[in-house]
Amino acid sequence: MEALIAKFEGLGLAAEKAKEAAGNKKLGPTLSDLIDASGQTTFEKAPGMLLYTLGTTVTKEKTPHADYIAKAIASGRIASTEQLSAATKYCAKNDPAADEKAFDAACGVGVVVGDEEIAASVREVIEGAKDLLVKDRYRALGRVLGMVKKAPALRWAESGKVKSEFDAQTLALLGPKDERDDPAAVKKAASKKSAAESSNGAAAAAAAAKSTPETKRWAPTPLETMFADGDISRLHKAGENPQIKPELTEEHLRATKGMVITRFPPEPNGYLHIGHAKAINVNFGYAKIHGGKCNLRYDDTNPEAEEQEYVDSILDTVRWLGFEPDNVLYSSDYFQQLYDLAVDLTRRGLAYVCHCTGEQIHEQRGGENKGERFSCEHRDRPIAESLEEFQKMKEGRYAANEAVLRMKMDMQDGNPQMWDLIAYRILYASHHRTGTEWCIYPTYDFTHCLCDSFENITHSLCTREFTQSRQSYYWLCDALEVYKPVQWEYGRLSVTNTLLSKRKLLKLREAGFIKALDDPRLYTIPALRRRGVPPQAINAFVRELGVSTSSPIISVERLENHIRDCLNEISPRVMAALDPVRVVLTNLPEDHLEMVELPYKPRDESFGSHKVPFTRVLYIDSSDFREVDSPDYYRLAPNKSVGLQGLAHPITCTDIRRNADGSVAEIVCRYENEGKQPKPKTFIQWIADCPKLGSPLRLDEVRIYNPLFKHANPYDESVAPGGWLSDVDPDSLQVYKNAVVEVGLWDLIAKFAATEAGKKDVAKGCFENIRFQFMRMGYFTLDKDTVLTAAAASAATKGDDTKLVANRIVTLKEDPKK
Repeated sequence: MEALIAKFEGLGLAAEKAKEAAGNKKLGPTLSDLIDASGQTTFEKAPGMLLYTLGTTVTKEKTPHADYIAKAIASGRIASTEQLSAATKYCAKNDPAADEKAFDAACGVGVVVGDEEIAASVREVIEGAKDLLVKDRYRALGRVLGMVKKAPALRWAESGKVKSEFDAQTLALLGPKDERDDPAAVKKAASKKSAAESSNGAAAAAAAAKSTPETKRWAPTPLETMFADGDISRLHKAGENPQIKPELTEEHLRATKGMVITRFPPEPNGYLHIGHAKAINVNFGYAKIHGGKCNLRYDDTNPEAEEQEYVDSILDTVRWLGFEPDNVLYSSDYFQQLYDLAVDLTRRGLAYVCHCTGEQIHEQRGGENKGERFSCEHRDRPIAESLEEFQKMKEGRYAANEAVLRMKMDMQDGNPQMWDLIAYRILYASHHRTGTEWCIYPTYDFTHCLCDSFENITHSLCTREFTQSRQSYYWLCDALEVYKPVQWEYGRLSVTNTLLSKRKLLKLREAGFIKALDDPRLYTIPALRRRGVPPQAINAFVRELGVSTSSPIISVERLENHIRDCLNEISPRVMAALDPVRVVLTNLPEDHLEMVELPYKPRDESFGSHKVPFTRVLYIDSSDFREVDSPDYYRLAPNKSVGLQGLAHPITCTDIRRNADGSVAEIVCRYENEGKQPKPKTFIQWIADCPKLGSPLRLDEVRIYNPLFKHANPYDESVAPGGWLSDVDPDSLQVYKNAVVEVGLWDLIAKFAATEAGKKDVAKGCFENIRFQFMRMGYFTLDKDTVLTAAAASAATKGDDTKLVANRIVTLKEDPKK
């Protein structure tokens, strides 16, 4: 092991990466063989990384001449990832040693693209995209750079020189960045135009309508940028993947007409989570930018775990994130075809019925001690006998676990995915679509590649944990002589301060830490949606990360920053007090009533404005008052003045009235509306006590959600020695039951409920699209526990049948302690 680690460090790998590669049963031997074939032991960084990349992607079927490519890398003939990709494709169909000139030509060996040619090619692309660049300016650079990289003349050019030339020419065309490239300035200009074209009331209704997933006010990272760089920008075209028989390619191209076809294949056994948001963007996004199609295909082959609730939720989530499947399909659509192919595989002598227990199969694969592998005693039973036994399985003549159909693969292969995987097992459970029609069900390893084949999938995109499955995926397609899609793996997405495992989420619920799997402290998509997170913020987050083969754990603060950026643009502002304290302005008459006009968003007239009452009695939040003042505190305190949002005059605290227990009953203040007063250092929120105008609006609950876990990694035993459940923060949910809000919130609810989308949401009891900012407190939405009829919403009246529950989506700014 130590020798292998040292060998891999010679490639330029860091010690930890070299150790990881050496411990990988598939990559370790493969990479070692490639280094031996190259004829070198130490490498410069660039060729070393190319050789490592070759080792991670090489397969017997796809790269039969890997040793030749390794030598070409070591000699410097193959010097870029583009050349490596071309070399792999060439060697899949040709023997490079038989015609080295053809190999060199196909891989751009020795091709030098001069500076003048680079400049001319870049200029040609920019000229063709000039209208786009002039219109969208620097926002279009990602898309246009992608066009430049695909220019045939630049295929073998140095990427650094291409990028430098591109930057120089776009700067010459557009000039330096200015206010037109500042998103805030662009939105402000658009806002002024919108305000000039509409009245305040209409603008406020438009603002409410814009607080929906369809909002155009804030645009996430363009989808194209997600695929502009890295290996995913250089994937094969439809029909380029080699087949075991040439006619399979011809049939495939006749069916697809060269179109890209992808699929998103979730199992409906739970809610999708933030990691699936990346998978959705990758699969639907890749098809979209290539003018192709993407199917939603439910992997519903385990009736014991799957439910219709999850089927419905998954489709709803895909649409909520802004994508529409070209087809909604199920693995169960193909149960008969899959069964027929299982019979065919058995007839070919490549599958057999096995009666071993799970423990016995585990021992055959080396057991706990990873010893020698050996074949099952049933492996060589006559074909006719396996066919008869498989028929008995289908007829229900065996109990569950009494028999399985296994694929006859290669027990001595270094890849565990080739150790005679199970193709069919017996399950006596009712399927959500087929009922009790079947008692045998295909496994993922048998189903997935064949369903991809049935649907003519051109790019089977999946996460890195399926890398080893690629070999068995290709083996089964070739064994049955059916069309073979290409599987390509990318890094999965994980975030800090949470966990995504369905099994662990169920444990959280069983232990009573959460009540449901859409608890807003979780990172399932229904939970994020319930919390009020806009879908475009999630899309922006995953697109910013791009698509690579690494699987880092991303800080959750990066997601929160995208959420803030989005909400800052789409959320109206209203005043609220979570823990209200009564304030009496003694120098105003008891019947004092003044209507004050406040903007829904300062400095953005497109949101419109609303009127709130100002009276002798007000409520402020307890956080805006201190009995003991300090120099660094600028809000209300005894004998101290503070401004009130939207009002011309400040108030000064003159006395405190207390309850019998000594707590503050009300704050006595003077309204400084006579004489000249110095400008306050800060302004605080207030809500008038004016029952006849419905003020204040009292909320039944305000829920403040904080991270569910105390630490970034709940699995870290050094911070959670009692296990991950011990890291749950018991104070992660705070509930306020006395919060008050100004009447402007009712106006927002009413105007939203009057829109077509709002009517549907209110009817369904969905309120997460009503988003707003409680000034200085954070961004909020209405929870699904809200009870609100269309009549109450339109009348802006909180009756006995109304219940208002607000969730905090995110704070106004990142916690400085993080």
